[in-house]
Amino acid sequence: MLTVLEPEGLYPDTALEEEIFAGQARLVRGGAPGGLHELPDALCAEADGLFVFRHWLTAADLARFPKLKVVVRMGVGYDRLDRAALAARGVMVCNIPDYGTAEVADHAMSLALALRRGIALHHDLQRQDPPAPWRQVETPLVQRLEEQDFGIIGLGRIGTAVALRAKAFGFRVRFYDPFLPNGVDRALGIGRARSLESLLEGTDTLSIHTPLTRATTGLLDEAALRRLRPGAVVVNTARGPILDLDALERCLRDGHLAGAGLDVLPVEPPVEPVPPLLAAYRAREPWLAGRLIVTPHSAFHTPAAYQDIRRKSAETMQEALITGASANQIRAEQE
Repeated sequence: MLTVLEPEGLYPDTALEEEIFAGQARLVRGGAPGGLHELPDALCAEADGLFVFRHWLTAADLARFPKLKVVVRMGVGYDRLDRAALAARGVMVCNIPDYGTAEVADHAMSLALALRRGIALHHDLQRQDPPAPWRQVETPLVQRLEEQDFGIIGLGRIGTAVALRAKAFGFRVRFYDPFLPNGVDRALGIGRARSLESLLEGTDTLSIHTPLTRATTGLLDEAALRRLRPGAVVVNTARGPILDLDALERCLRDGHLAGAGLDVLPVEPPVEPVPPLLAAYRAREPWLAGRLIVTPHSAFHTPAAYQDIRRKSAETMQEALITGASANQIRAEQE
């Protein structure tokens, strides 16, 4: 019988997986909540399949799994996996691209709206001691949505869902995605930018939805952020290293950017010393009041989405490990 490891012990039992595996594989759960290094060598030696949620899988980790045939990343992004080492070993890698789409899109729009409507700002000011005066604050954050251009980097499943939501709120929506064929913009009734520079220069509110790859790491540096219109807002629910956090801090501090909403950070969870922007946020420095919202990589989550991860991951593992094929396989051109 094949052996599949789920080292983080995410769910309370193995009943659903056993039903899906139908006696052709057994699931061993738990044993390594802090990282794959906590797994005993003997168990690693048995593993034909491996589930990865929060853990990182490095080349050194992979060397401890001599029988490994399939890795299923229990999520959309796969930057936690050493793809080069896995490819060299011939290990199939799959992700779960069709869970949490609505949740992440809703979260991105919630961050954008909380900033653009001054909700976070007025909330912060009204809980001061003493509270701020009972009146609105004049700020570049708050703008009429239908007079704003909403830019999206990456028009995959989540980016498309965000585009439809932003359009429904009255934003003028454009996107940049060099990998999509012509006509996507016409089908959705939105605009298309042919270059990242063109998108940024015409954007008031930016939402990031590209995967983290070699090409997108550090994509939004200071030069890119300063191409955005003065008073712009940036929302990142994709991956932290796409956005230069120190550059973001400088652009917020000097007022070029009005606000930012971050569900992801370059290092998660943050470690000391934290970046200056996060330190200012935690210290509630007055210059940043209501201009930055940080959530702990929670955009994906609802109870229903958390169960989707479990079911879809098990189905993908069954398909890849037992039948030898998977629609969710990550291929080289996606790197």
